[in-house]
Amino acid sequence: MCGIAGFLDPGGHRRPESMRRHVIGMTNTLAHRGPDDEGAWVDPIAGVALGSRRLAIIDLSPEGHQPMRSASGRYVIAYNGEIYNSAAIARTLDQAGLAPRWRGHSDTEVMLAAIEAWGLDRALDSFNGMFAFALWDAHERTLCLVRDRLGVKPVYYGHLNGALVFASELKAISVYPDAALTIDRDWLDRYLREIHGRSEDTIYRGVRGVPPGTYVTFDQKLRAHEYVY
Repeated sequence: MCGIAGFLDPGGHRRPESMRRHVIGMTNTLAHRGPDDEGAWVDPIAGVALGSRRLAIIDLSPEGHQPMRSASGRYVIAYNGEIYNSAAIARTLDQAGLAPRWRGHSDTEVMLAAIEAWGLDRALDSFNGMFAFALWDAHERTLCLVRDRLGVKPVYYGHLNGALVFASELKAISVYPDAALTIDRDWLDRYLREIHGRSEDTIYRGVRGVPPGTYVTFDQKLRAHEYVY
């Protein structure tokens, strides 16, 4: 189990030190999810920050460090989960001449290589596993939050103070500077009345989970797209 957190604030004009401090503050609340490693990556020009707490399972070396950048530098990912068929995907990329020079043997690196080679939609079609990840595309200036088809791994997001803020757990979102979250009493009432009901809404007004089998793309406005594979 790992933890991810971050934000996209294109108009914030914040210093990189400030952005790094804020995203590390968020990931510190997720230390129980990832005791083996921590990392933060920021692009102050784009206003994006990604953070990770890592539980090392597949690649125990520093080559599995996150957030991880793709071989070309186009993509940066913060990822929670496991891709069971990552070795098979790596072989397919090798045989097609589409693989980069592998730095390690983490499924994170394989995911990035697949996304670079095939694009996000086809890569998602190939992934067999449980996952939630944040993917920054430096070319398109977009941030995607992605959740596996069964919804095993959570990721929540909300618009706070003009920024898009996301995390594996709500408490990481709650420590974002001046979050000022309010309890959604309508949601609480529904929850108490319909214990077995499922909703991607949360106890905080304006904060919700990415639905299973969905990715949400953010630029200057929110766009949602469901994928099926």
